[in-house]
Amino acid sequence: MSKVELFDEFPGVSAKQWKQKIQFDLKGADYNETLIWESLEGINVKPFYHAEDLGELKTFYLPEKHNWKIGQSIYAGDAKLANKKAIDSPNRGAESLVFTVPDKKLDVKTLLANIDLKSTTLHFNFQFLAAESIKELLTFLEEQNTTAHLNIDIIGNLARTGNWFHNLEEDHTILEEIYSATENQKWASTFSADLSLYQNAGANMVQQLAYGLAHANEYLNHFNTNSEHTKREFPITFKVSVGSNYFFEIAKLRALRWLWNTIAPAHGFNADCHILATPSKRNKTLYDYNVNMLRTTSECMSAILGGADTICNMPYDAVYHKDNEFADRIARNQLLLLKEESYLAQASKLSEGAYYIESLTQQLAQKALDLFKQIENSGGFLSELKKGTIQRKIKESASKEQQLFDSGEITAVGTNKYQNASDKMKADVELYPFVKIKPRKTILVPIIERRLSEELEQKRLDDE
Repeated sequence: MSKVELFDEFPGVSAKQWKQKIQFDLKGADYNETLIWESLEGINVKPFYHAEDLGELKTFYLPEKHNWKIGQSIYAGDAKLANKKAIDSPNRGAESLVFTVPDKKLDVKTLLANIDLKSTTLHFNFQFLAAESIKELLTFLEEQNTTAHLNIDIIGNLARTGNWFHNLEEDHTILEEIYSATENQKWASTFSADLSLYQNAGANMVQQLAYGLAHANEYLNHFNTNSEHTKREFPITFKVSVGSNYFFEIAKLRALRWLWNTIAPAHGFNADCHILATPSKRNKTLYDYNVNMLRTTSECMSAILGGADTICNMPYDAVYHKDNEFADRIARNQLLLLKEESYLAQASKLSEGAYYIESLTQQLAQKALDLFKQIENSGGFLSELKKGTIQRKIKESASKEQQLFDSGEITAVGTNKYQNASDKMKADVELYPFVKIKPRKTILVPIIERRLSEELEQKRLDDE
């Protein structure tokens, strides 16, 4: 008996035939004006995609056994309190611990005591740069059979604060010293490039990708010219913020890994990278804060399908509340539900071959590569940062997005549309939820993160 496929009796339909049917149903309305819209990245999005759209498109595939881990962020200002949370979190579903370390008074043994380091991946966000403290951490971890990402990003600190940790020469010297200590340790990675800063400041996705690549390329250029480093391993962590444009964000993460796998080998380095994804701060709101849970769920799904390696969710009340156990548990449980109840444990490859996503990935990658080349031809990322070009371009993009938000074309339910007049927040605000302005001397203009709803929320608070 011959095998009969389910849809064999139906004839194939070409893209041309689909378009003709749509045009007929529009009853004279213009196809392009009615159904095609342009994204902030300058990409025209069609109403449907077809196998013909793939054509000769190249694509990038994740490793066959790629998986993602649930991250838990922990502030390590107090080593004992941080350790208590770090011990508890894996019991509640966390698979990676993301420590933010504020200063070099780091009590490593207290912080990491009684944690199952063999089965828990560690991330560190150091708010300082000191070789002695970080090397002490490495010495402690060396015999723990763990995986650690140091996520050191001196350029990211410069972009965020407007200053080096110390100065250009000293920062690079310390970075080289730490890299030398980890160069032959397969369990440890040194570098990070923080793309989340650009997203949260209002950069569009092409800018995020291009600036992130140019940012990381500064490290490649520096260590490629340093003859002392002969080992061609360059594991790097890309910190990425994921916004609410669901399919575009999936394509953004796929394009990032694809582009890195193109650029790093051109320098003679191994192209391994780790993507640490978090929800964007930019679209989070103070009012009707429960909607933030819907936003972060969508954003975490984009991160999963885009191929992130570690996903660290944002608590729904992070805008205005200090860390608290309830919000942390909700954020972690969102990821647990996606992983275990929604069967997204190994879903990273589901987006491969999807006509729309493949097309977006290709277009984002190409546009980002073109912008990356422009930056390199202009002297590189640091040069453009010092001239203020990067800051100006992000500000222009942020202003365009802000206008769309203010006009209601970008919707935040409960904030710029469908406001609840009885919603009062002034008594619940524990953290200042707006941009803090601290006049200080900097060597360049810092890139400032700003939420879309800040001006509107300030007015509502004043009117309460």
